[in-house]
Amino acid sequence: MAASGPKQWLARVPAALPSKQFARLRAAMFMLAVLPLARLIYLGFADGLGANPVEFVARSLGTWALVMLCVTLSITPLRSVTHWAWLARLRRMAGLFCFFYACLHLLAYAVLDHWLDVAAILSDVIKRPFITAGFGAFVLLLPLAATSTNAMVKRLGGRNWQRLHRLIYVIAPIAILHFWWHKAGKNDFAEPTVYALIVGALLGVRVVRWWSAR
Repeated sequence: MAASGPKQWLARVPAALPSKQFARLRAAMFMLAVLPLARLIYLGFADGLGANPVEFVARSLGTWALVMLCVTLSITPLRSVTHWAWLARLRRMAGLFCFFYACLHLLAYAVLDHWLDVAAILSDVIKRPFITAGFGAFVLLLPLAATSTNAMVKRLGGRNWQRLHRLIYVIAPIAILHFWWHKAGKNDFAEPTVYALIVGALLGVRVVRWWSAR
């Protein structure tokens, strides 16, 4: 009975959701995705950002960009296991929230840390490997965000659009490297290791599926 429990629970969720139910689900996901930002705003007004508020804000935004990246990568494997077709319709929102938090992360670094000093920012990008990796991951995210609309899918064609969006498999390891090198300065690898294992597992599932389909 215990083994069949999860299967029975999964079977109760339909593969396709009615439009009203899906709209509620999408609204709930949107609210959950903006909660981290709302929390930061609240902490800012409540003087709860700690002794180094700039670092706290930038680190939090970067972490949530990585979380949303993991959510985006997890949708396809989860859909394969559950057969919930509606999950694919949430992937775009997850990816755009990843880009949204990555933008805020970059803005926090550029504005709060360097006050838009372009020379200092470029120097960091060139000389500091973890900044180089983070900036590279953000640049690769730009075409994915720019082509996230239905109109761009039609313009590029489904096959070309899919090829372009496979950049996510390059972005994910670079984002992990950015986080890893950042924490290396403090010799603190616990959190990067967790995210590295998650991303490694999610990418590993795709490699196994690709190899099995050959």
